[in-house]
Parts: sequence; C-alpha cells; structure tokens
Amino acid sequence: QLQLVESGGGLVQPGGSLRLSCAVSGFTLDYYTIAWFRQAPGKEREGVSCISKSDGSAYYADSVKGRFTISRDNAKNTVYLQMNNLKPEDTASYYCAARLGVVVSLHRADFGSWGQGTQVTVSS
Repeated sequence: QLQLVESGGGLVQPGGSLRLSCAVSGFTLDYYTIAWFRQAPGKEREGVSCISKSDGSAYYADSVKGRFTISRDNAKNTVYLQMNNLKPEDTASYYCAARLGVVVSLHRADFGSWGQGTQVTVSS
C-alpha cells in the first residue's frame, strides 16, 4: 500500500530554517515524481516545489524560489524540503504528494497520493 509520511514541521522564528522529510513506503521512489504542497487556513492548497523522477530537476513556486530546496534520496525512499529564510506567510500545513511518471507539476489535481501533512508555523 502506497504511503507518504511527512515530518520535520514546527514553530520557527522569521528568518529561521526547517527541513521537512517525506518518507515513502509501499512503492519504489524511483518511479515517482514528488511534490510539496501547502495549505494555510482559509486558502487553497498550493504547489510549492516538485522534483522529477528522471533527472532530479526541481521546480519551485515563485514565492519560495531562492529560499526552498527540494531533494530526493531514492536509496532512503525519502524526499526533503529545505526551507530557509522563512517568513510568516510560509505558515501552513505542508503535504507531500506522488505521481507516477516523469511529468512535473505543481497542480494538485495531477497527484493521486498524499501524506497527512506537517504543520509549519513561522512566528516571533
């Protein structure tokens, strides 16, 4: 059974850093493109970053470019999201999602498998 489990969220001050992890089981990460999404209260879930299964190419929403870095370790079946210079507007629940194949996307509808999310709060 395909499963994704996020971890690493927490409370951090503005300007701080967090690293989120997405541990996958029930499937081989090599065959999947993985993305991170986030959802703040009262807002739509939005795509943050995506990493291709093929060459590890990474894509980012404009709001996080230069601050967030996505990476994957297929041997550990884990995808990471390093978040630096965090801002209060980054506060949200963060979710990882998987889709079979090489096509990268930041559209929620393109992903069929989701984790339960981890909360990130940026506040002084």
